[in-house]
Amino acid sequence: MLNSIITGTEITVPAFFVCTATSLLLGLGAALLCMYKNRCSQSFALTMALLPVMVQVVIMLVNGNIGAGVAVAGAFGLVRFRSAPGSAREIGLIFLAVTLGIATGMGYVALAVVFFLTVALYAAALMSCRFGAGRDNERTLKITIGENLDYEGLFDDLLDQYASRWELQRVKTTNMGTLYELTYKVTMRAASVPKEFLDALRCRNGNLNIVCGRMLEKEAL
Repeated sequence: MLNSIITGTEITVPAFFVCTATSLLLGLGAALLCMYKNRCSQSFALTMALLPVMVQVVIMLVNGNIGAGVAVAGAFGLVRFRSAPGSAREIGLIFLAVTLGIATGMGYVALAVVFFLTVALYAAALMSCRFGAGRDNERTLKITIGENLDYEGLFDDLLDQYASRWELQRVKTTNMGTLYELTYKVTMRAASVPKEFLDALRCRNGNLNIVCGRMLEKEAL
């Protein structure tokens, strides 16, 4: 049942169209999986839908040839040389699309379908239960202070009052060394950031810049 529909090195017309149709359907499924509970660009979704069929044709063209190894390596190399940096989720989905293209290109149509359904259901279940997601009350707090202030322990009492857990992650100088920017990873006691917390920080840092927002994905890695 999971055997290849391509026998030998000769690819028949029916086998080609079956593999191509399967690649297009699985590519569409991969694009829908990419958009599931996630915001992605139209160009990326289109790429996901077309990538399996393009990889499939490449694999078919070099079927039975030593160049297949080079083609596979080059296809996976597309992940590294994307024009825009991608998230870990996007890179994983690109690998999924390439794997589907390799499977259909070698004629393992049924195997590709079973593999995609298994991965899609598993990924959807993990995303639905927010597996690996941080807490909703985790924030990145950036506070700017003057160079005349000692940042050691300056905000500890306020952080202890409004945050259940906090950590000073980075200190850097800005504005030609006349200011310090402190970056904290905080877990707020409440779901939102209280206004009185920010007002107390402003009084403490001389009303300089304060940024408090949800952690970016690259910061959570």
